[in-house]
Amino acid sequence: MRVVTGADTEKKLAAEAAAGLVEDGMTVGLGTGSTIAFLLPALAARGLSGLRCVATSVATEEQARGLGLPVEDFDRLQRLDIAIDGTDEVTPDGWLIKGGGGAHLREKIVAAAAARFVVVADSSKPVAELRGPVPLELFRFGAASTLARLGPEVVLRDVPPSPDRGVIADYRGEIGNPAALAARLEADPGVAAHGLFPPALVSELFVGRGNGVERTTIRA
Repeated sequence: MRVVTGADTEKKLAAEAAAGLVEDGMTVGLGTGSTIAFLLPALAARGLSGLRCVATSVATEEQARGLGLPVEDFDRLQRLDIAIDGTDEVTPDGWLIKGGGGAHLREKIVAAAAARFVVVADSSKPVAELRGPVPLELFRFGAASTLARLGPEVVLRDVPPSPDRGVIADYRGEIGNPAALAARLEADPGVAAHGLFPPALVSELFVGRGNGVERTTIRA
């Protein structure tokens, strides 16, 4: 039997608060990870009508369908009203590290397509500055060459491929200026995606703390 922790309680509270933002008829992006596992039943319990949902991973899609939430291919939608996802780390100004579950390429695409990207977290996720590691998704084609260019700070992760069959790795070097590191990683053609999410993507942050939820606006 899984032991329920204080972090679980905080995740559940934050996820339930974020689920309250979703209204009838919305197009909704569903993230991936342990916090989203609490969001989905909270969203299903609201009994909303006319929802159109997009999932960022097979695990999320399967859980959502099992709860009666409608999930469709993202190819059928151009924009989303709202996307809700968790995070591995978040700074006071809204920089995120995401991708512990290896779905950060899809997570970033969904976040960018949403008019409102809401991040939910427990109280261990806010940090003064990003520590890493930073997840990477590498194109399978030429992966050995990509790794050689990126250098010894990038290490393959012993996990299954991403939902799009990409190779999952982690940047374990110093982060420093996250914008500069993001630009460096994006400049390599072998990098499909990195787990640095800029504040410009993030609308709001819901953090569970004890028995309450702190709500912060990052981008109006």
